[in-house]
Amino acid sequence: MINRVVKNAEEALKDIKDGMTLMVGGFGLCGIPENCIAELVRKGTKNLTCISNNAGVDDFGLGLLLQTKQIKKMIASYVGENDEFERQMLSGELEVELVPQGTLATRCMAAGYGMPVIYTPAGVGTEVAIGKEVRKFNYNGEEKEYLMEKAFESDFALVKAWKGDTAGNLIFRSTARNFNPMMAMAGKVTIAEVEELVPAGELDPNFVHTPGIYVHRIFKGEKYEKRIEQRTVQKRA
Repeated sequence: MINRVVKNAEEALKDIKDGMTLMVGGFGLCGIPENCIAELVRKGTKNLTCISNNAGVDDFGLGLLLQTKQIKKMIASYVGENDEFERQMLSGELEVELVPQGTLATRCMAAGYGMPVIYTPAGVGTEVAIGKEVRKFNYNGEEKEYLMEKAFESDFALVKAWKGDTAGNLIFRSTARNFNPMMAMAGKVTIAEVEELVPAGELDPNFVHTPGIYVHRIFKGEKYEKRIEQRTVQKRA
């Protein structure tokens, strides 16, 4: 069995270079590869294209790479709570491709399945469809227009799991099981950071979300903050 373990984020990301395209797992601040992002900031890797549901907040997650102007293009579902993301987008400093969230997920999944394109009704008749092929299909007895979207192509996928083993098998916890599994399948090279790393054979196969066949490098992360994007509490009576 192949041992995919590397020492740390520095070793895992050693061959990520300027101008590459990265898939970055997570949803807002949940399930994001914090150690990998911090290493990219430290390395100063620039002109990156990042595919992620959003860019976190100003001082956390991908927001750290936006602060240092290391991201050239963001492909995301929404701007979220990131003021710097919004500012760079409106000023033209950052190239942004906004994608419907379901389409973003399915384009990731298609890449993992080896499907070059998908057809979706989302975005038909909107700015999202400009310059793209639209075809009509009969489905469930109804003829509708569907937009052709290409599967994503990324050099690396950076994902974060709760637990993993030395063979690369991954288990995600709760909401972190969002974009991480499909991005892990889609990357040409997939790097996983985990909270807990165990020997191969210790994980119950029935609970593995991503088989190790999709993971090329894995390491145990540290100092996870696990922030809450918007804390809402009930006022005391």
